[in-house]
Amino acid sequence: MKNCIRTALIYKDTPLKLHIGNGSNFNYSISGWHKKNLLMPGLMIFLTIIFSSLFLTPANANPTGELRILTSMPRTFFEPFAQAFEDLYPEVSVVVLNKNTNAAVAEIVRGNPRSFDVFWASSSEAFAVLNSQGAFLEYGDELKTRLPGQSNLAAFFPFALSSIGWTQNQASSLPRPYQWEDLLNPIYAEKIGMAAPSRSGSTHMFVERFLQVRGWEEGWAYLLELSGNLSTITSRSFGVIDGVIKQRFDIGITLDFLAQSRRENGLLFSYGRPLMVMPAQIGLLNGGNSSETAARFVEMVLSNQGQNLLLIPQISRVPIIEELRDASPEISGKINNALQLSWQPYNALLARDRYWSVNAIFDEFITFQLPKRKSLWQRVRELEAKNGAEYALQIAEIKRLLVQMPINEAAAQDPMLNDDLTRITALAAPTDFQRVILTEWTKQASELLEQADEILSLLENGSNNGQ
Repeated sequence: MKNCIRTALIYKDTPLKLHIGNGSNFNYSISGWHKKNLLMPGLMIFLTIIFSSLFLTPANANPTGELRILTSMPRTFFEPFAQAFEDLYPEVSVVVLNKNTNAAVAEIVRGNPRSFDVFWASSSEAFAVLNSQGAFLEYGDELKTRLPGQSNLAAFFPFALSSIGWTQNQASSLPRPYQWEDLLNPIYAEKIGMAAPSRSGSTHMFVERFLQVRGWEEGWAYLLELSGNLSTITSRSFGVIDGVIKQRFDIGITLDFLAQSRRENGLLFSYGRPLMVMPAQIGLLNGGNSSETAARFVEMVLSNQGQNLLLIPQISRVPIIEELRDASPEISGKINNALQLSWQPYNALLARDRYWSVNAIFDEFITFQLPKRKSLWQRVRELEAKNGAEYALQIAEIKRLLVQMPINEAAAQDPMLNDDLTRITALAAPTDFQRVILTEWTKQASELLEQADEILSLLENGSNNGQ
């Protein structure tokens, strides 16, 4: 039998062993990247030859060495692709590092110091941000021949489609919401979980979706009111799914595939309307050491076999190839209908131009103020139930203060806030100018809550005195 270099997948900076076949294995380390050898059965070698002829046009020589992939995708997603590629090219070792989207963007913007070859994520604006910084290989004539259809001058490509909605555990006793406005109903107080957009690319798209569909002020008003029903804000989008499965909260705001790939755990998923369909993408990075191998990996992902991998239950993503979507009963009719008819376009360039600001505003007004906001919403609802008619005008003023966004859209798109090469995300240390702005935003958020609290306290005292 033939020995073949396999990979240990790196998840959250920790190596994960990938067991393939029945061969023995052992671990070793080269330059800090953990790998392992597995004995590949002869049958696997035979299948490798067959598959190689099916879905890639071979170049003069098969690639060897190491392919480094940086992705925000969960292990259940990327493992089948890594295995399939190593089956095609046994002399290649695929190394995958899982990071949240914003942390991955920050690393690449800093110059891709660990020489990743491929970036793979669901966030459209992450690719727009990286493209504005020249992070991707040029989409030259050779790549146009091998990977046709890209309209950009940079080598990144849509491979799947996604949309945002909410998931609910089928064991939940709460009524199932059917539209976004339902999530504002007080019956869902403390029952909804979501991730912070500064730490989750998919949640950043959720926030941007509301800002683009409803407009800046109305979009923030919805998000600020929604905060009154949140149970928690998680650090990763995976935490939302785990929270719903473990019934720490009943409903989680998420991308479709993250919930649909966990249906066996009792998750139900609903699309929000209007449906906003966004491409998940994969790109070839500057600064990598294996550009030819990376190009072949992208070819595989975009091929029929790679696209069919998206349909396996543990992945459950919508392929970019229309014929596969049409032929697959697993694809939601809502996605296909949205693509056939009119659907709300997603402006990734607009999202790019205010990427840092949107993340920072959400944190300053919601994440860091969440306990206070939840308490105020609970108190105003209790007062409304008790003295709603008597205090109607004052209650309306309190609610206005709770959903007000004092930062205008033009200020949020200030290039001085969003264009710093090494501080693109809210996770990085702010510049001096960003620090001044953050101080002002913190003050504005606190003042609005203090005003709401003051009015509410007066009304509560008056109500109690009148008993």
